[in-house]
Amino acid sequence: MLDFLGTRQRTHTCGELRAADAGKTVTLMGWVNRRRDHGNLIFLDLRDRYGITQIVLDKEISPEGHPKAEHVRPEYVVAAIGKVRLRGADAINPKMVTGEIEVAATELLVLNDSKVPPFSPAEDAIQNEEVRLKYRYLDLRRPEMQHNIETRHKVALAVREYLANQGFYEIETPYLTGSTPEGARDYLVPSRVNPGTFYALPQSPQLFKQILMISGLDKYFQIARCFRDEDLRADRQPEFTQIDLEMSFPQQETVFKVVEGFLKAAFEVAGEKIDTPFPRMTYDEAIRLYGIDKPDQRLPPMTDIRDVFSAEELGSLKIEPGLPIVAIVIPGKQGMSNTQKKVFGQEINAAVGPDLAWLDVERLEKSAEYSALAGRIDAAAGKNCGLARVEPENRLIVLSPRIGTEPPAKDRLWLYKKAGQLRLDLAKRFQDEHRAFEKKGNADDYKFLWVTDFPFFEWDEEKKTWTFAHHPFTSPHEDDLIAGRMESDPEAVRSLAYDIVLNGLELGSGSIRIHRQDVQSQIFRALGMSDEEAKARFGFFLEALQYGTPPHGGIALGLDRIVMILTGTASLREVIAFPKTAKAIDLMVDAPSAVRDEQLKELHIRPVTRS
Repeated sequence: MLDFLGTRQRTHTCGELRAADAGKTVTLMGWVNRRRDHGNLIFLDLRDRYGITQIVLDKEISPEGHPKAEHVRPEYVVAAIGKVRLRGADAINPKMVTGEIEVAATELLVLNDSKVPPFSPAEDAIQNEEVRLKYRYLDLRRPEMQHNIETRHKVALAVREYLANQGFYEIETPYLTGSTPEGARDYLVPSRVNPGTFYALPQSPQLFKQILMISGLDKYFQIARCFRDEDLRADRQPEFTQIDLEMSFPQQETVFKVVEGFLKAAFEVAGEKIDTPFPRMTYDEAIRLYGIDKPDQRLPPMTDIRDVFSAEELGSLKIEPGLPIVAIVIPGKQGMSNTQKKVFGQEINAAVGPDLAWLDVERLEKSAEYSALAGRIDAAAGKNCGLARVEPENRLIVLSPRIGTEPPAKDRLWLYKKAGQLRLDLAKRFQDEHRAFEKKGNADDYKFLWVTDFPFFEWDEEKKTWTFAHHPFTSPHEDDLIAGRMESDPEAVRSLAYDIVLNGLELGSGSIRIHRQDVQSQIFRALGMSDEEAKARFGFFLEALQYGTPPHGGIALGLDRIVMILTGTASLREVIAFPKTAKAIDLMVDAPSAVRDEQLKELHIRPVTRS
């Protein structure tokens, strides 16, 4: 028999009471986290969002409440009315903030019962993620998940407050809009009142925020919901949230300063310290030093040590002399058994493929012929990687295209990327042994970086044409435009695009935009887009550019990714209240799902059966 609450009100939360509250009569409400039956004494750990308080049902003090407590089970919803008292010295629980007190209940109301849950929210970890997602309402009761959601709230609020104080307006943009090419597939929504036409859910508010600058609103931001129909992974969801902003009359520095400001505020509310300003690096430097455009600077960079080798050594070791010879520091390789080293070598061979040679400097050291070379490599790699020396627990390998392959000069990019991927793979393998991944509890934990001057175009091998590397509204460098490289040398054109990177993860991407209609038309033509096609896709925007568009620029950062890093979780699903699986399925509400034929008929849609 369940009880009615009547006019009773909660006086305190389950995480609020302390020793100073002893003697107070209180009413607590929440879920039964655990129950312990000691006969005449029954202990209930009562849980809500704020914490846990121990409730004591004594048969003598609460003759009516004690029998109810005998039938209460975990996840029942109850109200406990009683007096706060200090625990005995031997009963204090130092692991609980309420561990010095308990509530001796005089009354217990059972407000709702519960089936036996598929897992207990009192458990620290539940291995089966599908079960967690199907019963997300139970999963969200767990303290770890509540902490993640609280952190997300605090971060979003800190960003909002910072940007509002900097003069930004928060402005909502439409969810139902037109389809525009932004690098991923759109989610399409059929229109009932306009048969045969479709809205698209926005991949980002890109065009709208630029329109807001044309509208003279000067500074815009939005905690924006975005949608992309793409293959998923741990750091990607079909619907996600980004901190989106745009400014009129900015330089890159202006955008950088604003972003660094709100990130500093966001990290502070999560109890973390970061140093500003963040360092900067061009795209070309990032590829040369790290082999990737989102460098993880907790690890030493790669370095070209070609000058260390003599011509005779290059020939003897069968190394191609015409391209960089890349040295990589391997963390934690020392102490391997011979069997482990053999397996390790096989793994590297598989990773680098047939076109790359690799040298293990540890082996060179033991060779009478090459020991001097090994010493020179150690010294050069240590100096160029910014290390005083290559520590004994770390070793080096050297990568270079095999002699005789005669790769063209442009394959430097291929070499750097191949070496960069190996560098990351090795770092992940040995991260437990590597000092760079130790938690230090200060700003050194977070290696922020601005990557700038991205290529404007990238080559589409399938379509045999140039396409935009960022998006088609990014401004190229003015000197590249003036020099005519747009037509004569598209590969050399740099964009005023920039990414913000943290510990090897891209947090956000932005650019200074094209604000002149003639330049925008030139870009479309360079992409092989006719005036008619450009007008069909972006007609409203091209027209708006003709009405006094100011120079403007902005950026969008992934809120989910920021919170994922701050909470130390490995997946975006841990910081989103109701996420999708890797197959874009919501297990809790069973979506996507089939709909009735009548609904499809209203939308003028006929299902197509796949063969």
